[in-house]
Formats: sequence, C-alpha cells, structure tokens
Amino acid sequence: MKPADFASLLCSRLCHDLVSPVGSLYNGVELLADETDPEMRRRCMELLADSARQTANKLKFFRLAFGAAGGFGSSIDPREAHSALEGLFAEEKRISLDWQIGDHPLPKGATKMLLNLAMIAGDALLRGGTLTVASEASGDLFEIAVRAEGPRILLDEEVRRTLEAGTSLTTLTPRAASAFLVALLADESGTKVHISEEENVLVFGAQLEA
Repeated sequence: MKPADFASLLCSRLCHDLVSPVGSLYNGVELLADETDPEMRRRCMELLADSARQTANKLKFFRLAFGAAGGFGSSIDPREAHSALEGLFAEEKRISLDWQIGDHPLPKGATKMLLNLAMIAGDALLRGGTLTVASEASGDLFEIAVRAEGPRILLDEEVRRTLEAGTSLTTLTPRAASAFLVALLADESGTKVHISEEENVLVFGAQLEA
C-alpha cells in the first residue's frame, strides 16, 4: 500500500469519527440563531457545549494516536495517554476504563499501539463492558496489553485480518486504518500483535524492545 493511500484512509477515518459532533455543533448554532425562548436557548447552549467537548476529546485522542503529539522524543508521559483515552470514551457510559500503567514513560511507538488497540477493543464492546490497558517493562523488553470484557464482543473481520496479516495487505478500507497503523508500528519494532479470544473476552498483546 502506498503511503499516500494510507494517509487518505486515515483522513477518511478521522472525518467519519468527527462528522457527528461537528455536525451537532452546526445544528446547535442554527437552532440558537432562531430561538428566542430562554429555556430552549439554554438547551441549545448545552448541546453546543456537549458537542464541543466531544470534538475536543476526539481531536486530542487522534492527535496522540495518529499524529505527532508528545513531541519528538522517544517516550510519552503516560498521563497524557491516559487522559486522551479517557476523553475518547467519556461519552460512552457503558465502557469502564481500567488504566493499569504506572508513571514510567511509555515508548512513543508502544503508546500509539496501545491507544489504537484500545480504540479497536472499545469498538468491539458492542454492549459495553470493561476495557483494561496495561504495560510492563522487564529488562530490554516492554510488553503492552489491551483487554476487553463484556456481554457481547465482535471484532471486525477486516480489522482482525489487518492485525494478523500486518503490512502485507494491498487493499484496505478506512475502518481498518487504525489497525494498519498498529501493524506498521509493530513491523518497525520487529514484533507482531497477538490476538486471544475466549467467551466475552478479547485480548491484544505485543512485546517490544524497551
């Protein structure tokens, strides 16, 4: 896959995820412009605030998971990654985030893998559940794991195929763009993402050089 093609798919994924909160902002402004009732204007302002918050949270997450946020160093403050992931799922009340990562700096590649895998796992929790994000450093190795547990879990087949096949894929759709980014990062680190499944549980794991 050409870099330009992948960039286009990633942009399409971003637009898909942002169109709803940005559209709500536009609708709220239109309603507010024509509304004179104080109570309705108050509700419009609440709609605008909620949509603005969702948009800001998503942008913060995408900037760290897809972009160059975190500076040009080799590691990222885990508190920044935690905050970004909390913001992504802030409006999804059915998903509980269990962050099991201490204060040790996270390698940048590992952070991006963790965030994208957490987003994928969250999408697989169709009826909500618990999303556990963990990492552990041991000598020269750094392990990451994302665990989704809930009453109904469904991993998109294209996403699964992309994670398993890695960068050998030549065709891709926007919904698997984040999985392809994970595969690219794993390939750069000389590792692969392992997928483990059992009833109501889905686990992603990878081992990288620290």
